[in-house]
Amino acid sequence: MHTKIQKLNFYKKAEDIFEKYKEKNMAIFLDSSLENTMGQYSIIGLNPYLILKEYDGVFYKNNVPQETTFEEGMRKYLQKYQEENPTSLPLIAGALGYFSYDYGRKFEHISSRHPKKLPIPDALFVFYDILIIDDKVEKSLYITARGETKNPDVAIEDLAKEIHECHSYNKPEKQFSLAEFTPNFTKDEYKKTIDKMISYIIEGDIYIANMTQQLTIESKKAPYDVYRYLRTHNPSPFGGFFQCNTFQVVCASPERFLKVKDHLIETRPIKGTRKRGETPAEDIMLKEELKNSSKDRSELLMIVDLERNDLNHVCEPGSVKVTEHFAVEAYSTVFHLVTTIIGKLEQELHTFDLIEAAFPGGSITGAPKIRAMEIIDELEHDRRNLYTGSMGYFSFDGNCDFNIIIRTAVHRNKKYFLGVGGGITCESDLEFEYEETLQKAKALLEALWEEK
Repeated sequence: MHTKIQKLNFYKKAEDIFEKYKEKNMAIFLDSSLENTMGQYSIIGLNPYLILKEYDGVFYKNNVPQETTFEEGMRKYLQKYQEENPTSLPLIAGALGYFSYDYGRKFEHISSRHPKKLPIPDALFVFYDILIIDDKVEKSLYITARGETKNPDVAIEDLAKEIHECHSYNKPEKQFSLAEFTPNFTKDEYKKTIDKMISYIIEGDIYIANMTQQLTIESKKAPYDVYRYLRTHNPSPFGGFFQCNTFQVVCASPERFLKVKDHLIETRPIKGTRKRGETPAEDIMLKEELKNSSKDRSELLMIVDLERNDLNHVCEPGSVKVTEHFAVEAYSTVFHLVTTIIGKLEQELHTFDLIEAAFPGGSITGAPKIRAMEIIDELEHDRRNLYTGSMGYFSFDGNCDFNIIIRTAVHRNKKYFLGVGGGITCESDLEFEYEETLQKAKALLEALWEEK
């Protein structure tokens, strides 16, 4: 079966289109609200024809338990629907969804001492009949249809009419209050736990590890309203909204985990954060402070080594290289220190082999990865669940693009759950590390605030 591709003769923004479909069954919006070289396209997935998920180690196909594994199922169906993409679009058909951090523990054979508090799938991928792709640079709009749920010509014609009627929505006004939250650590507990992590580093167990606390916010605010605020006032290249019926994912991630295009892999670990300044002068000072921080640079170096090692397992010998080191990227509430690593996936391997080799991302575990993950489970108070997993797509032509799920809230039953953390090294200052987690939560807490 060949996917039908139609370029529309008019343009509407993806965020205005998604307003119409935000409550549709399993609708997904992979959104580059920060328009830069990484954020050219936004993708909307509609009309699922196949839903694959893993829940507590069991693989489900369209909610029916299967005898095989989730990995075997994903490989089978990505292979079954394989087709070339003759366009310059990032994909014309594929499976969109997420891997939770908890899903990744099985690759390293690490169990958790924590019960599962949030009953959501550990991995969830949806094969969509319809994709709407917004090229933000060219200001052009495409619909692709596979014909799995409806005749593709009819589907495109009907959808084009619906999209044409979409109108621009007013942007939410900036506000300066933060939502109240319940943390799963007191400040004192968190600092003591960081101290314990530092002792593991001094004893030689690990070089660096990521330490997370989790915040719960009770709010009647609709999930897509929260997302609309985030994309307006905290734009990100790897954001998204996923309508999973019993829960919703609201994501404003600045971090790419893995991109594969024509067997060329790119990963962009982030390590090092500073808040934005109150004045232009303070902004410049904080940016320079981050750029020249020996602690943050050494943190990033350790993660770069880990990521290069992960990629070397599946890449052609000699192809793994660092192309950009210690770049400072600016976001609405923070600066980040970022490095870009590339490699060439071995010809006979599939993108899923890469996921198995590299997931979860080293920037949110630590190094060495297995021991860091064991210590994380010992010291943190809950399972991470979705936080620090990955959200993105597998294209049927063998390409993929995934973020790291940070700056993300999961909504369920009028509660929002979000994780915030940071990399701990032997140089870490306890007070600074605690405050950094709150700085990372700021954009989401602002989006979640509501007048009582």
